Amino acid sequence: MATSTDSTDTRAPGLGKRTLGVPALVFMIIAASAPLTVVAGGVTTDFAVSGVLGVPLSFVVLGIILLVFAVGYTAMSQHVRNAGAFYAYVARGLGKPTGIGAAWVALVSYNAMQIGIYGLFGFALSSFLTVTFGLAAPWWLCALIGWAIVGILGVNRVDFSAKVLGIIVACEFLVVMVYDLLSLKVAPEGISAESLQPASLFTAGVGAALAFSIAGFMGFESGAIYSEEVKDPKTTPRRATLIAIGIIAVFYAFSGWAMAVGEGHSAVIGAAAESGPELVFVFLADHAPAWFVELGRLLFITSLLAALIAFHNVVARYLFSLGREGVLPAPLAKTNARSHAPVAGSLTQSALALVVLLVFAFVGAGQGEMFPVVTLFTWLTNTGAFGLVMLMALTSFAVIGYFRSQPRGLGKWTTLVAPLTAGIALVALFGAIVANFDVLIGLEDASVLGWLLPALVVVPGILGLLWAFRLRSTRPAIYAGVGHGGDLDEAAETTPR
Repeated sequence: MATSTDSTDTRAPGLGKRTLGVPALVFMIIAASAPLTVVAGGVTTDFAVSGVLGVPLSFVVLGIILLVFAVGYTAMSQHVRNAGAFYAYVARGLGKPTGIGAAWVALVSYNAMQIGIYGLFGFALSSFLTVTFGLAAPWWLCALIGWAIVGILGVNRVDFSAKVLGIIVACEFLVVMVYDLLSLKVAPEGISAESLQPASLFTAGVGAALAFSIAGFMGFESGAIYSEEVKDPKTTPRRATLIAIGIIAVFYAFSGWAMAVGEGHSAVIGAAAESGPELVFVFLADHAPAWFVELGRLLFITSLLAALIAFHNVVARYLFSLGREGVLPAPLAKTNARSHAPVAGSLTQSALALVVLLVFAFVGAGQGEMFPVVTLFTWLTNTGAFGLVMLMALTSFAVIGYFRSQPRGLGKWTTLVAPLTAGIALVALFGAIVANFDVLIGLEDASVLGWLLPALVVVPGILGLLWAFRLRSTRPAIYAGVGHGGDLDEAAETTPR
């Protein structure tokens, strides 16, 4: 492993240094949550499937939970700077075997989120080309177009990706805000706060509503993943993460409320069930110029592309981090000499995505046009959310373990109370996802998929634990450095845990 005696070095040979500021990182985080996709697809699906009117309030509740989670998470990010954030935090707080298990869970989960989005992207682009230009392009070909764009950006400078994502996200916000304002203007049943009342959320379907809504926040934790590439590692990830969570929670809650007002609180659930993701565009078609509706549809596609780029970058950096530390093959740590991008990790993620896309293209031949949405997108993104919520719960308890051994002069709120509170809440949320997983992946009856997809996340975690024990006995030098790859503090620590 590389060592360093220079206090300004981040022990991340090859990654670009000091290129991302707070605004750029905020855009990277928000892009992963895909604002227009969440409002047009996620919120409408949440209303339709959960049957809960309080969906807007669910974003507020989850935003509060994640802000509490971020207290300890971002405090730890100031001392543990590593491109494999969850992996490093769990390794430093709960022990190296648990950390390596978490790393394998993270790899599967982030890949599932990223690759699953190709299903919806391919469908959306195919539909857009057919309706707008009369071009009949199969979904898999459209998905491969997105795959090529993501792959090219993935091996370029991260600040270039940030600029592209910044433009896309800004346009998404504009379209959604226009939709929100038009909804409040139409308001067939008047302006009401009924969907923001606790009684509208905390009903029989609250578990399903929260399980759906948490997907809208996925990617917020990636701020710490870029901690080796930001201008100020001690403040930039913390500020960007807190700002992004606040924006996401308020924006989605406001937009969900506007949707309920625009359709009418008594009608929104039925309208969402009838129109699904088309609800937003059907509404805009009745109340906005045709060109704006087409712009919204195009930005829906670019919203998905932005999420693909953001999650691709996350996976590439996880692979880089694990390769650098020897937990995975060392060639995965290779970076581009010009762009400083983790090129080996990027190409590996692209190759995996290509294989999965080709498999689904082959299996889906002759199936209906919704095949990539109800399978590739629905199955994999919910599987990814399942794993990431589990990782967040583990990380909360890891924060407690880390600061127990190294208090760093911080108070009990940061080192114990906030992470413990968030951990308990996230365990409860994870339980809601498990209980409603069949519903989340669109199953009406019990099926093997109900346990097979979660197993795709859990089994690698178990294998990661076993691999850690093997490393401890056969490669103690590598094992000793687990979780320290991008961190200066305690870099010389070698005591196995």
